[in-house]
Amino acid sequence: MKLFVAGLPYDMDDAELMEFFDKFGTVSSAKVTMDKETGKSRGFAFVDMPNEQEAREAIEGLNNLGIGKKVMIVKPAEDRRSPDPTDRRPRFSPSSRPPRDRY
Repeated sequence: MKLFVAGLPYDMDDAELMEFFDKFGTVSSAKVTMDKETGKSRGFAFVDMPNEQEAREAIEGLNNLGIGKKVMIVKPAEDRRSPDPTDRRPRFSPSSRPPRDRY
């Protein structure tokens, strides 16, 4: 089960994150997300635990855990789905919308 972990201290690395989750069972991977430009942590991570029961125990044990001045949030990661290539509807983000006529 893939877990999303937020509220991490900015100095936490992959090994430290893995230590938190190792207490609940087998961890396939623990990866703190880094900013591409600065190389610093973005304060969230993804953890893979192959055993769903152990992953649920980790959620129960670590969610809302205070770490320094932050509170760790642990929940199942949501699936990121690729856009449907057959869907031809235009996609706009707020910054890419055409300007409205002002008259």
